[in-house]
Amino acid sequence: MIGEHQPFLLMDVDGVLNPYPACPEGFSEYEFFPQDDEPVRLAEVHREWLHELAASFEMVWASGWGDDANEHLCPHFGLPALPTIAFPPLPFEPAAKVPAVAAFVGDRAVAWVDDLLTPQARQWARERSYPTLLVDVDHEVGLTRDAVDALLAWRLGLGCASVSE
Repeated sequence: MIGEHQPFLLMDVDGVLNPYPACPEGFSEYEFFPQDDEPVRLAEVHREWLHELAASFEMVWASGWGDDANEHLCPHFGLPALPTIAFPPLPFEPAAKVPAVAAFVGDRAVAWVDDLLTPQARQWARERSYPTLLVDVDHEVGLTRDAVDALLAWRLGLGCASVSE
């Protein structure tokens, strides 16, 4: 048992749940931000997958979307509001996520799903003395079933008690 807490699952949005630059098969486009040039692209299958992950992890938005993820994505996917990691104002370099992520997760086990995992993120993960998994996502494809299965297998290998136990 890793501790009394579920491991964190840090979830990016753009490139993970919202692929770009094109709309892949199985995704629908939404105008959450009419002022933006690009629509938001979401896949209905992600609803089931996110609920499956939420049963095994403490999910956290790790995205420049900040509270907009709770406003737009949580209702869409039927999720409760999730904690958000505060990042610098947009636009920011992807490496700027690392200090905020490190401060947020502290000494908890963590899996981080992102399409822009930087060398700084990889170094941080290697140097941690707590279980850490980085999951790269292709920004043109978005979150896949293989990535979800890898997250669940990693979580199972930790030996933490799940919410249902």
